[in-house]
Amino acid sequence: MQVFKFGGASIKDADAVKNVASILERFKNQPLVIIVSAMGKTTNALEEVVAAHMQQSGKANALLNVVKENHYALMRGLFAPEDSVFADVNDTFVEAEWMLDESPSNSYDYTYDQIICVGELVSSKIVSAYLNKIGLKTHWLDARDVVITDNTYREGWVNWDKTKPNALKIVPPLLESGGFVLTQGFIGSTTENFTTTLGREGSDYSAAIFSFCLDAESMTIWKDVPGVLNADPRLFENTLKLDRLSYREAIEMTYYGAQVIHPKTIKPLQNKSIPLYVKSFLDPEAPGTEISSDTEETYPPIIVVEKNQSLLHIITTDYSFVAEQHMARLFAELAGLRIFVNMMQNTAISFSICVPTIPERIESFVKGVSDEFKVKREDGLELITIRHFNEETVANLKKGKIVLFEEKIRNTLQMVVKTVPTIERRAVELERAKG
Repeated sequence: MQVFKFGGASIKDADAVKNVASILERFKNQPLVIIVSAMGKTTNALEEVVAAHMQQSGKANALLNVVKENHYALMRGLFAPEDSVFADVNDTFVEAEWMLDESPSNSYDYTYDQIICVGELVSSKIVSAYLNKIGLKTHWLDARDVVITDNTYREGWVNWDKTKPNALKIVPPLLESGGFVLTQGFIGSTTENFTTTLGREGSDYSAAIFSFCLDAESMTIWKDVPGVLNADPRLFENTLKLDRLSYREAIEMTYYGAQVIHPKTIKPLQNKSIPLYVKSFLDPEAPGTEISSDTEETYPPIIVVEKNQSLLHIITTDYSFVAEQHMARLFAELAGLRIFVNMMQNTAISFSICVPTIPERIESFVKGVSDEFKVKREDGLELITIRHFNEETVANLKKGKIVLFEEKIRNTLQMVVKTVPTIERRAVELERAKG
């Protein structure tokens, strides 16, 4: 049994859905669990719906109608007008409309999860209906009947003791009756039947959950790139495809922010030595990248760039040393707000951290520690991580940048940088040339 995951780009329009179907046609006689994301940029659009609803701007229903019409337009390219899938999809949107008819919850994250899940639910219903239409028997499964999490909305932690028995009880009988099983990525449920999500881009993790619980032979992520690259092709030219990666290297890459795989994906696969393949849905015959334990640990420089970073310089109000009790207080606040620290550095009376720019969380953090600390904030930064770095690569990446601080740990170098304004850039380059 294999597990396939198709992301939003692979099902962004009618032609893309047909392409996915052509890939699956090759596996029609094999037991296969299929995980799909929301179509195209649907999650981004639904996030605007959530924000409008929470702000009570009066725009939420109009924004949701745009999302709905985009899906209907896609379906018109796949189905006859009288097909039952239109009613099925409409019923799912009605559930979101009910949420918008109610007053917003006090919890933004709770409301977010109850609305955002519509993306995966409707995409999976559309793809499942199309596969059945063309003769590829497919069982639609609500992932919330399998994946049980705690009540941490927007980043639910999986309850494995409940999730694994659910998977073993529900999925194998469906596969044994013939056909594929198709379900959603990204979403789960609490024990009280409230929808949760697993973190942004969490569909990869969903596929790993099903792979682990069902002892899959392998897991494949289908993307619009030929495999795992050593850098983001949108930012760098002449990137290299990595034919093979170890679990360890993949975990390191995702930890430092590589977007090709969700950070939580690798560990469940590693625990059962399930190989992960990253392949292109544009060229399904190409070999892609294999991630497993049986690999060499020799790699070219691997570059990860995380934009939208903030640097927080934290100083005790009485200018006392930043001691252990101060660190404990700061990290308790950060953990409570789920602010991920990408990099940190301290001096005698200050502590600097690089964190993703999530304004509302940063503002809550600053307010929460204001009784004991002053916080200076700098936005608009980038965090560059280079695995297996060499001096030439580092020098090239520093061009046109001001390095605010950097750190080397074994074969990994990290630096927080600010792009030099064009007027100043030449002066900086000349200064470096002199030095």
